[in-house]
Amino acid sequence: MIKKSTIQLLRFPFSFFLMPVFWFAVSMHDGVNWAYTWVLFFIIHFIIYPSSNGYNSLQDQDTSSIGGLEHPPKPDLELRYVTTVMDVLAIIWTYQFFGLRYTLMILVYITFSRLYSFRGIRLKKYPIIGYLTVVLNQGALIFVLSCMLSSGIPFQKISPLLIIAATLLIGGFYPITQVYQHEQDKADGVTTISMLLGKRGTFIFCGLLYTIAFSCLGFYMQSIGAIKQFFILQIFFVPVIVYFLIWAMAVWKDERNANFKRTMRMNWIASVCTNAGFIFLILMKSFG
Repeated sequence: MIKKSTIQLLRFPFSFFLMPVFWFAVSMHDGVNWAYTWVLFFIIHFIIYPSSNGYNSLQDQDTSSIGGLEHPPKPDLELRYVTTVMDVLAIIWTYQFFGLRYTLMILVYITFSRLYSFRGIRLKKYPIIGYLTVVLNQGALIFVLSCMLSSGIPFQKISPLLIIAATLLIGGFYPITQVYQHEQDKADGVTTISMLLGKRGTFIFCGLLYTIAFSCLGFYMQSIGAIKQFFILQIFFVPVIVYFLIWAMAVWKDERNANFKRTMRMNWIASVCTNAGFIFLILMKSFG
């Protein structure tokens, strides 16, 4: 029986925050193979993301708030065994269902997620390298993998604008998740991109990246005659923009407002709205 603390440190709910990239990929192309899509969905969100979370907790030995957990339990050796088994299962199942090419892509993700956290290398302690590791893997790699498997589209036919947009969606999300952890990360010898930017700078940076991401998406959807769908999608983002601006103004007045509870509230609002928006586009294509 797996311990409750181990399950908590896998942080399954955090997969919901990363889910928009997957639905974004599925929503952008026709001819979705739903059998492949749901298998990939399970492997990404219920195996490799939680395993990565657990391994990160194992290396960090957090004693204060982390993404999705305000009071994380202390990790033990069981977490190491569980994350290893999850990684092996992800690799085996990807090979069985999808073949070698996609298994190598999953292996790249797992490898870099370990290099990001592993104390012997620890890419996360370098603000630029750590940031690029996250956004290229959780953004570009997962988007491309999801596009290719869900719709059978070859890599060379995936629009660069879409890959850029997916990368920047994660690029704009990730620093916000670090904004309340500056002191904790400093004590651990880690310099995050959010620390480099400062709390106010993090909000400016994230707002800029989201603007560029949706500009890329807008140009793409206009080019394929889907500008109406683009504007419908923007309706889902109104609550995100409103809360982001309210929170930014609060941080401008007092940087102590860049705290765990407000960060989690931002994450939930952004994830619910973004997932809902892309799923709505999928439903429009299916039943429109």
